[in-house]
Amino acid sequence: MDYTNLKDQELVDLFISSNDNDCIIELIRRYKSKVYTYILLNVKERELAEDIFQETFIKVIKSLRKGRYMEKGIFLSWVVRISHNLIIDHYRRDRHLKITSTDQNDADLFNSKKYADRNIEDLMVQNRIEFEVRQLINELPKDQKEVILLRHYGEMSFKEIADQTGVSINTALGRMRYALINLRKMIEDRNLQLYA
Repeated sequence: MDYTNLKDQELVDLFISSNDNDCIIELIRRYKSKVYTYILLNVKERELAEDIFQETFIKVIKSLRKGRYMEKGIFLSWVVRISHNLIIDHYRRDRHLKITSTDQNDADLFNSKKYADRNIEDLMVQNRIEFEVRQLINELPKDQKEVILLRHYGEMSFKEIADQTGVSINTALGRMRYALINLRKMIEDRNLQLYA
């Protein structure tokens, strides 16, 4: 069977129904460069990026097998979101392992803003903002929602979005423009404060 001609959703459905590993191999082949680059740009260490990349696709496979894939037609953005969450998890774990002693220092490092972690209130505000933005995106028309997710969560170029969705670049750009206009209008109408 020629998997290269199948769409992402077809490969996902085939993997879920038949556990055909060639489907996952094809999806990894399609997106390994984008996903790995995204991870590497965030962690800036090749070895760590490779570890998180592998962990990402292990989680993708487990999630598909457990039926946790709900992003019909937006596979890449879903994978990027998984990798993003794993990057955050890594930094949270890493932060807990680092202990700084002030015994040898004149200044108290723990009172320095430079070394302070974001407090729980900042994290809660940031999480709330991200939740509200995602809720607004979900209210957009399907074609506008798709282009936003592919562009901002999937980090795809407009050319790639056009190819993925089967439209011209101008149409993809137009959908993005209308999506942003609609998001701004929803934010204004609801008087939302989307900043930390």
